[in-house]
Amino acid sequence: MVAEVSCVCGNKTTVGSTQNKFDVDICYNCHPFYTGKAKVMDTAGRVEKFKARAVAKVAPVKKVRVSKNKKAE
Repeated sequence: MVAEVSCVCGNKTTVGSTQNKFDVDICYNCHPFYTGKAKVMDTAGRVEKFKARAVAKVAPVKKVRVSKNKKAE
């Protein structure tokens, strides 16, 4: 069965489906990813925060060995 897909931008296309009609909010004709208008933004500095945490976790930690017979000073 052939179904008609209607987008709010006015684009209409046909696809194979068990239903007769679809109304969608966004399609390949108006979606930013497919039109090339998508922007990747790092507004909160997330990459820098991640790198700082990764460096902090890799830093060596001093281990203190405590003997069971003596108290730690």
